[in-house]
This record gives sequence, structure tokens and C-alpha cells, in this order.
Amino acid sequence: MATRARSGGGGGIVGAVKVDIARLYGAWMEIVFPRQRGRGHSVMGKWRPDTLPQKLAYYAWSALGAFGIVFLYPLTVLGLATRFYAGKLDSTATRLGIVGATGLAVLVWGGLTVLAHLQLSFEGFIAVAAASLVATLSVSLAATFSKFGGRGLTVFLAYPFAVTGVFLPPVVAAFYHPTLATTIFDGSEQIAIYVLDEILFIGGVNEFIRNQFDLEGIAYALMWFAFSFPIGWFLGIVVALANLVRPSR
Repeated sequence: MATRARSGGGGGIVGAVKVDIARLYGAWMEIVFPRQRGRGHSVMGKWRPDTLPQKLAYYAWSALGAFGIVFLYPLTVLGLATRFYAGKLDSTATRLGIVGATGLAVLVWGGLTVLAHLQLSFEGFIAVAAASLVATLSVSLAATFSKFGGRGLTVFLAYPFAVTGVFLPPVVAAFYHPTLATTIFDGSEQIAIYVLDEILFIGGVNEFIRNQFDLEGIAYALMWFAFSFPIGWFLGIVVALANLVRPSR
């Protein structure tokens, strides 16, 4: 019912999708042309091109936007889902406060550390303990940046630290789990090779990393900690896109 009320004429999921696409298209058009979203200005209405050069530029930009929406709207849907779950985490952190969120992280990841001590090797226990410490600190930083930072800080710092706080300890624990270790290590190695060869080749960064680090043990944990930042930035950007298309109340 709520979706139907917000979506306007079409109703249901189809109506909501139509409204979302119209808002996304209008936002795209407003990058270059004024008064494009919705009905445009409340008094002046929607801007329309008058001259032939304006019309050519307008319809070329419109066609490019229509093509881009094919790729952007799935990201918008991902952003809506991410915003829903991030909102649950944020509301929990708001109720608990920074100290309470940090205490919850200590409780959860402390329990994982105890479990690692009972089931993993000593090296694995130390690695999980270190990852749990980093994750707990990351939860505290994410809650702080989310509470006191603006939208920019939330995307640039809160989301990456939140990803670290949620995923780093179980990933590190999987490195040392007898059943999961081979799969996790092999997958991590393939990802590392791809990143080094296809992304970090500029300026010889990949060779420097290969000469300085062996991809084993703590290096895997550091690699996944580093991955948390682009993953967090990506999630923050798609949430910002979802907020643009369907502003949260």
C-alpha cells in the first residue's frame, strides 16, 4: 500500500519503477539542462530547447541518459536494498550510542575470538584476535563518522569502516578454518592477481607490492581490509544514488 501511494499513477511495483526511472532520468538531464525533474519549476515549468543546437544537444544527452539508465537503475535497486539494511544498522547504532555499538562489537567478536581459540591453530587464534580488534575499532569509527559527519564523511569513511567492522573477523577466521581455508585462499589469490595486474599496474605499484609482501597469513587480512574501502565507497555511492531517486523519509 505504501509503495502504491508513493508511486503515483501506475500503482504497485510497476508504478514505483516508472517513478524511479523518471526521477533518475530527470536528475541526469539536470546535470546539463535546468528544470528537468518532475514538472520543472513550479512557476516557469520544465525547460525546453528552442534553437536547433539546443535541440541537438538536448536529445543527444537524453539518448545517452536513456542508455545509461539501463546500467544505473540496477545500481539504484542495489542502493535501495543497501540503504534498508544500512538503516537497520544505523538505527541500532543510534539506539546504542557509540559506546554501546562498540560494546556490542566487543561482545560479538570477542565470542568469535574465544571460538577461534578453541577450534583453530594458535596462529589462527592470533589472526582472528587481531582482526576482531581492528573490527571493533572500525565499528566505533563508523558509528562516530555516521553520527557527526555529513553525507560526504558517511560515504567516504563510515561505510568502509562499517564493512570492515562487519566482515573482517569472519573472513580472517575462514582463512584458518580447515574446511574453508583452501577455497578462501585460492579465491583471494585470484582476486589479488587480478587487482595487481589489471588495476595497480600504473607506476609499477603492483611490482612494489609483490616485492614487499608475500600473499600469506596476515597479508590476506590486510588485503581484505584494503578491499573494505572500495567496497564501502561503492555501497555508499549506490545508496546516494538511491536517495537521489527515492529520497528516504
